[in-house]
Amino acid sequence: MIDRLTLHNFKAFRDASLPLGPLTLLTGLNSSGKSSVLQAIALLRQSYEAGDLAVSEYLREAQRAGLRHTVVNQGFLLNGELVGLGTGDDVLHEDFAEEEARIGLTVDEGPYRYGWTVEWAAEQNLLPLLDVDLPATSEGAAAPTGPESVAPSFLTAPFQYLHADRISPAEFYPRDHHAAIGRGFLGVRGEHTVNFLRHHARDEVPKGPLHHPRAESDLLRDQAAAWMGDLCPGVDIQADPIEGADAVRLSYGFQGTLGPTRRRRPSHVGFGLTYVLPVVVACLTARPGSLVLLENPEAHLHPQGQTQMATLAAAAAAQGAQVIMETHSDHVINGVRLAVKQGRITPGQAVFHYFRGDGTGVEVVSPRIDADGMLDQWPTGFFDELENTLDQLIG
Repeated sequence: MIDRLTLHNFKAFRDASLPLGPLTLLTGLNSSGKSSVLQAIALLRQSYEAGDLAVSEYLREAQRAGLRHTVVNQGFLLNGELVGLGTGDDVLHEDFAEEEARIGLTVDEGPYRYGWTVEWAAEQNLLPLLDVDLPATSEGAAAPTGPESVAPSFLTAPFQYLHADRISPAEFYPRDHHAAIGRGFLGVRGEHTVNFLRHHARDEVPKGPLHHPRAESDLLRDQAAAWMGDLCPGVDIQADPIEGADAVRLSYGFQGTLGPTRRRRPSHVGFGLTYVLPVVVACLTARPGSLVLLENPEAHLHPQGQTQMATLAAAAAAQGAQVIMETHSDHVINGVRLAVKQGRITPGQAVFHYFRGDGTGVEVVSPRIDADGMLDQWPTGFFDELENTLDQLIG
């Protein structure tokens, strides 16, 4: 699990060090740096999966030499499957401090720290890697040895990253075997969710926090329907292959007073259900050690559904996954607070960060939560609009 992310000269951040937990909520005004935190993690993962980020072989060589290692033909791959960040000019913080512009990302996992520093290159989308920091304990103890102990787990663990711009209602979705089945990846827009659900419909969801008590069975299909039912009562989901085509059909059914209704196309049941389906499946299939990044999971949901979305994310964290979520919803915030009070997660498992940006830098305020779900501070601008509006209405 990522315990801390440190950003240096990356986008809105000149220097920032953010503690992360099993369930981390990133909140704040628009363009304040929230998405950049998710993008930084995804950038490292994207670079690693493309073979452009030095990890194990270079770190082992550096360990033997006892030196930091300069790496050629490696770096941050700015444009790829997970993120498209443009060029070096787009990611370098405007007010960088060094004589030579450098961008650094550092990840703490348990007692070990991994860091990468790249050179700024204005028009390039692969920023050259300058240094790789050795994994070392904060006390200066020996770094771990052996190939299996070198690569950070967040680069190799099961992973999902869902952008705010997700799939919209459609009759057909892609049937990509490699993405949905070979890699278990839902796609950044959730475009492979329907095919994933088709293939894994009969997989069992293990007993635990993610297991819905009112589901018809332990099967993923029924568990997903039960969680979706919290957002839209009585719904069930069906994903069927289209014969002779590389496509999958999605349909919804509803339990009416006289029994099940006829099945309906996604375009006939509103935007919200299809938009949230990838989020439900990502959380529901998260296992211990998984990393799930979510942008605005509450989009197109009514307030009750937004609160339930927080319950689902808390359940995934309690199951052992790490969920890092960007949100603009006070209902999500309060849903997590309620999950703590109800004992679904502990206060130490929930981390809140509130970002305030002025266009050139970012200030981060991190309220702490107690066992009753109460926050120790409520900074100006932190979901206080309702109170401000009511003051004007009754003033």
